[in-house]
Amino acid sequence: MLHRIATALVVGSALAAGGVAAPASAAASTAAPNLRACYDGKCNLTLTKRASFRVSPRFGITRLTITFNSQIVRVKGTAPGVMSEAVLGRSASGSVNDIGVRIRSLSGSKAVLRLSPVR
Repeated sequence: MLHRIATALVVGSALAAGGVAAPASAAASTAAPNLRACYDGKCNLTLTKRASFRVSPRFGITRLTITFNSQIVRVKGTAPGVMSEAVLGRSASGSVNDIGVRIRSLSGSKAVLRLSPVR
């Protein structure tokens, strides 16, 4: 019952604002990379903004957060009581708790990275 009320409120708010809201999944899927594919520590990413996603606990961390600017990429791995970080420049490579990170290209608006397990 509460789900129906919340849905009705959201739809009603969108209509009152003068438009129809696009489904969130359709809007997000066109702009966001598939971060779930990185859970095993192996993926290619093209980022246009900060990203944070879960990774397998076998790496000793459970979350990676990636931020960047035109000069550096900061990759931070965290878990309860744990923090590991790598700060990488253009075309550099490094690792955070056995997740290898390679910067393929970097600008102020986009970072292209490759993640791969080190072990």
